[in-house]
Amino acid sequence: MPSSREHWNHIYAAKPTDRVSWYAPHLERSLATIEGLQLPPDAPIIDVGGGASTLVDDLLARGHRDVTVADLSAIALQHAQQRLGQRAQEVNWLTGDITRMALPHQHFAVWHDRAVFHFLTDPEDRQRYVAQCRQAVRPGGYVLVATFGLHGPERCSDLLVARYDADGLHDAFGAEFVKVSSLTETHTTPWGTEQEFVYCLCRTGI
Repeated sequence: MPSSREHWNHIYAAKPTDRVSWYAPHLERSLATIEGLQLPPDAPIIDVGGGASTLVDDLLARGHRDVTVADLSAIALQHAQQRLGQRAQEVNWLTGDITRMALPHQHFAVWHDRAVFHFLTDPEDRQRYVAQCRQAVRPGGYVLVATFGLHGPERCSDLLVARYDADGLHDAFGAEFVKVSSLTETHTTPWGTEQEFVYCLCRTGI
């Protein structure tokens, strides 16, 4: 059985980046939420599982100067780096398992994750993920996580997923993450299938 790293490298090697189910030309919901926080341009933002997503392009275009993209797949990150060209040098790229990688202490103003957390079906993996948020996000910082909703798919890329409503997603993080807002979005895949996503924005204790 291939490792998680091998699995995702195979996905990104086998398919164009605009033919994976989670692809969107722009992550409009995430962008609108982050912009609504009215952060200074130098506020550190991490896109967890950012892979080949265009969020990094759009953050740079909006003047954000401290952006980190983390992903398990080096191939996914290479796609993003090639797309950005010279601007890739302005980004901090991290390759590895977000539940285990070394992250700076209380550094990030925003932790963004669209479609990673729902792959963590093992409770211990979820606990490690939340612990990473707790230690890497600064007091008063924000955690924006999007997962499949309760009516979303049960599997993605041949893997089982966990599905959430907004309250369940917040509960997975715990009371020290204060819920700010939530919303449900219908995402349309490149081949026209609709998928329910739930977004939950929390703030860490100050």
